[in-house]
Amino acid sequence: MKLLLTILILTFSTYCIQAQTVTGTITNNMGKPIEGAQINNISTSVHTHSSATGYFIFQKIKYGDTLEITASGYQAQKVIAATNLKIILQLKFIDLNEVQITGNLKHLNTISQIDLETQPVNTSQDLLRKVPGLFIGQHAGGGKAEQIFLRGFDIDHGTDINISVDGMPVNMVSHAHGQGYADLHFVIPETIDNIDFDKGPYFADKGNLTTAGYVAFKTKDTLNKSTLGLDIGQYNTYRMLGQFNLLNVKGQSAYVATEYQMTDNYFNAPQNFRRTNFFGKYTAQLNSYDRFSISLSHFTSNWDASGQIPERAVINGLISHFGAIDPTEGGNTSRSNLIVQYDKVVDQNSFIKNTAYLGKYNFELYSNFTFYLNDPVNGDQIAQKENRTFAGFQSEYNRTYHFNEGKQLLFKFGTGLRNDSNKDVELSHTLNRSEILERLARGDINQTNLFGYTSADFTFGKWLINAGLRYDYFKFDYEDKLTVAYARQSVTKGALSPKLNFLYTPNTNLQFFLKGGKGFHSNDTRVVVAQSGEDILPAAFGVDLGLVWKPLPRMIVNSALWYLYLAQEFVYVGDEAIVEPSGRTKRKGVDLGLRYQLNNWLFLNGDYTYTYARAMDEAPGEDYIPLAPINTFAAGLSAKNLKGFSAGARMRFLGNRPADETNTVTAKGYFVTDLSANYQFKNFSVGFNIDNVFNVKWKETQFLTESRLYSEANAVEEIHYTAGTSFFSRLMFRYSF
Repeated sequence: MKLLLTILILTFSTYCIQAQTVTGTITNNMGKPIEGAQINNISTSVHTHSSATGYFIFQKIKYGDTLEITASGYQAQKVIAATNLKIILQLKFIDLNEVQITGNLKHLNTISQIDLETQPVNTSQDLLRKVPGLFIGQHAGGGKAEQIFLRGFDIDHGTDINISVDGMPVNMVSHAHGQGYADLHFVIPETIDNIDFDKGPYFADKGNLTTAGYVAFKTKDTLNKSTLGLDIGQYNTYRMLGQFNLLNVKGQSAYVATEYQMTDNYFNAPQNFRRTNFFGKYTAQLNSYDRFSISLSHFTSNWDASGQIPERAVINGLISHFGAIDPTEGGNTSRSNLIVQYDKVVDQNSFIKNTAYLGKYNFELYSNFTFYLNDPVNGDQIAQKENRTFAGFQSEYNRTYHFNEGKQLLFKFGTGLRNDSNKDVELSHTLNRSEILERLARGDINQTNLFGYTSADFTFGKWLINAGLRYDYFKFDYEDKLTVAYARQSVTKGALSPKLNFLYTPNTNLQFFLKGGKGFHSNDTRVVVAQSGEDILPAAFGVDLGLVWKPLPRMIVNSALWYLYLAQEFVYVGDEAIVEPSGRTKRKGVDLGLRYQLNNWLFLNGDYTYTYARAMDEAPGEDYIPLAPINTFAAGLSAKNLKGFSAGARMRFLGNRPADETNTVTAKGYFVTDLSANYQFKNFSVGFNIDNVFNVKWKETQFLTESRLYSEANAVEEIHYTAGTSFFSRLMFRYSF
């Protein structure tokens, strides 16, 4: 009997030892929680991850086991399992040998962190190019939002990609120039801390315009050092940068950043581009977990533009490749933003994230796409204007449930609101940017989007299953000011968007994923009321099948096969004040990516995409989608931290693509190479950047347009284009203190 009792006591004691629970928090040296850090039990290879508050829990573990904690951009650390661990990780330059593939639904985030560290950005255009397969084109003197291409979409300026900064939307719905207009020029690139992006409509917390994908930028909470910078380049190009630490103590930080940029650019007609940016941010860690931040930004810019020129004018010698038919194009714009964020920890397993924003936006753009087609005397210049106030908020509740055998459920519930009040949205026929010849459209837009979503991540063993559901409700109001009698039209509409995703991660070197979901993009309010609410929230259905793989310790490969169906590409053409339906479309393709660290200081990256895009309601041979990219390739080679020296070469290729529905006219592709280098000595650094180092002649944006020149009797339809940059060099000086 005594022997049996002893055995029972020993068995119970052993069970208790083996069934301990370890909890802890992971932060950096400034007390900021680290989300997504992997905590691996070396003895059993079982692992878990830290939450957004830095908290983690390990069940059925023995005190005394060794835990290894890893996070991208931080030094790995080993600790002995104990109760209430307080782990502080130190920053470290990224090493692909230490990067581990984790069960993260947004698998491309690892790629973005590597690219930001190995290839620093100098412009807001560089920020967008961090998304593999995303190409941009500028066609209005540097002041207009870039044209975006992704996954077989000519996204125009943002119709099918959701872009945000610190939770505030960048896209402007029902914009004077184009739906979803996303002008990112208010961002000072040096203030960006990380980029969260992915492709497809698979995420419950991403709503309107998330069809091809989304890009979410996060600004830095702290600056390592204050910095003064000066860039000097060709074509009367200057950029002045200032970043100043105002407060940087444990638990609190504040800084301001300013930027002034000017250039005449590489066109024959000086572009007279001027832009001023200001950004300030204060962040406080209110206790061990709660976080509060407030940021204020303002930017203003004005410019002249050479616009899109017809090929025949260059071939006939009327103008050069960098010339202009109407050099009076251009515009001015400004944007002010206030963002408040508050993250509240309820307990060790739950927290609430809150974001509220308020902004003011003004826009005035002068363009001439057809020259003398409609008005043979005065020309066809148009003006597009708006005066917008926008505001909104989003709150998200997160709770984690822990079960036996390492099973875990992360539940999210979010709700929010966005309102855009857009006064005097105007399209007018003008002369020399000063005289209004005819008002073609003018009115007030008020658009409200209420939304709610929920999602659940269930983790068990090597599997993660994510299910989500989102509902969006819209109210569209338009008051037409060109009618004699008061005319106000209103339409409401809702959209339900389910999501379902599967991840299988057999080890830290391999992950398979299958993602599926429904998204949508809204159409311009003027389309909505004109069509009496028909086809105003076209649905997008997508699926991705792929993997992330580390075949070598310092190599990461990502790939995906994907398909996307869009119920209606139905948009408002702001340049003509008309509705242009395009019907149902389908797109399918393959994405391939490679990140390879050749040694301690040399990094290689490459991304290739192929897309097949067709209209589904047209006859074969007449079903091409104009300007849809087919083949894209981008690659870079970077040398980092080589005794103070850094350098990089970046190449991008956009293949030929159809310019019309029958593919009888081709938009020619291009291959461009950029080069940069930098040398750091103590607090000083000097560097250079060369765009188009081989000085190739290329066309950055292209459109099949019907136009008539002043000397012509008849109109001609052909490719009109904006010339891409010629050889363009800049010197960059920085002093940190």
